[in-house]
Amino acid sequence: MGQILSIYSRLRNRKWDALDVAKENDLMFQGFEWHVPADQQHWNRLRESLPRLKSMGVNNIWIPPGCKGATGGNGYDIYDLYDVGEFEQKGQTATKWGSRSDLEAFISLANELDIGIYWDAVLNHKAGADTKEKCVAVEVDPKDRTVNISEPREIEGWLGYDFPGRGTKHSELKYHWYHFSGINYDALQQKSGIYKLVGSGNKDWAKDVSTENGNYDYLMFADVDYSNIEVTNDVKRWIEWLGTEFKLKGLRLDAVKHYSRGFLKDFIQHIRTTVGRDWFLVAEYWTGDISDLLNYHDQMEGLVSLFDAPLAGRFSLFAKEGQDLRKIFDKTFVQVHPQKAVTFVSNHDTQPGQSLEILIDAWFKPLAYALILLRQDGYPCLFYGDLYGITNTEPKYRLPPVDKLAALATLRTMYAYGKQRDYFDNKKCVGFVRYGDTAHPSGLACVLNASTSAAPMSKTMYVGIRHAGEKWTEVFTSGAVTTAPVEVDPRGYAEFKIGPKSVSVWVDEGAEGRGQIDVIGEQFVD
Repeated sequence: MGQILSIYSRLRNRKWDALDVAKENDLMFQGFEWHVPADQQHWNRLRESLPRLKSMGVNNIWIPPGCKGATGGNGYDIYDLYDVGEFEQKGQTATKWGSRSDLEAFISLANELDIGIYWDAVLNHKAGADTKEKCVAVEVDPKDRTVNISEPREIEGWLGYDFPGRGTKHSELKYHWYHFSGINYDALQQKSGIYKLVGSGNKDWAKDVSTENGNYDYLMFADVDYSNIEVTNDVKRWIEWLGTEFKLKGLRLDAVKHYSRGFLKDFIQHIRTTVGRDWFLVAEYWTGDISDLLNYHDQMEGLVSLFDAPLAGRFSLFAKEGQDLRKIFDKTFVQVHPQKAVTFVSNHDTQPGQSLEILIDAWFKPLAYALILLRQDGYPCLFYGDLYGITNTEPKYRLPPVDKLAALATLRTMYAYGKQRDYFDNKKCVGFVRYGDTAHPSGLACVLNASTSAAPMSKTMYVGIRHAGEKWTEVFTSGAVTTAPVEVDPRGYAEFKIGPKSVSVWVDEGAEGRGQIDVIGEQFVD
């Protein structure tokens, strides 16, 4: 009978024992958080960190908006697309992040190390106008921007952009009121509100935007009007200029729910035929509703990847008592479109004190990162604030780094390959196995325990008949105690035990590179 069961076990598990063709794992790093010091040294900080980031598997970095902002801040209050720290404008030459020469040096070394750079493209609006201009506008209901609450009247808005420090270098276009569709302040009456600008040719909000608030074209500052041909041509020239001046690998597209999808499709087509045929493009469409993301994905015909905001929200929810870990990926973008989902745990918008704040209990963050780093679906993005901590702000908004996050990321680079078998069979304790591929044959086993009970839980999983007799040891744990080595039985199974509120990862004690994990992780410990 034992021999029959052994044969049955081998037949049942045969598909897991065949190694997949080799591939490499991508890992994105968001290279900033909201409170990075405004010392104009951040490009230099990132340049110095490149070898360490490379060693843990980072092969692409999403950098902050490199264009000149209105206030010397993070660049989302964008003033001039064509000024990347080159011209004396808005009281300084460098941006918050550094000078153009610093940016060039950083990107040059990244290219040498084969680390791609994703530019954060802020195309929805402009801020910090140089002059006021008079025009005609109607005030709209903030809760339903399709409803006018005033008759058309003359207003005066900060809508004139002369770019005096740059002049006509790189671009000759000066922006005026007719290049915008909305503004949030009437200087004539000194009154705040949302004002839709009126002009010839049925000037209006873009129709192909989010229908939140009736029409969510207007977000902030001076809203750029992509129905104006001068604007679209200028932004197309800008991306050609940017892609020629700097060797990039992609774009992060900010606030796409607020500007024309038709324009964005045209813009992407222009990129593909000019400077970025193979660029990676990821759009930030912020919503907790998976149906909104799916609709946008379909309307954009799959031209962009999307950040999985619903998943980040579920990480916050599942850190609370009483959740069923088996359902953690329900109603997430990665569940439906795994090849188009950029997964993340935190970012600059969700960190404490920000407008889209999502708080995740500290004990759960390693579990969340294991779920995006070690599984086969999605393109994971590490957050600067989770790797280095958030310290340059008032105490209530500070966060420590996620313990041993660099080591966990390194496991993705070394062992998280090949087929994946899920053991999502307990609401408090789930696990999965990666079986490796021809270039990375070791594989790994991962177990997550959300139980608050002091008693350890266990998960018996099939790791592969070729591993029979091996001893697998914990290469990572967020728990307080390291468990004893686990021996794989003759059938290829092993029982993995784990303490409460923790995640652990095991590999063969003789796996190639096993001793490098802690060494790499220690590079990120102060």
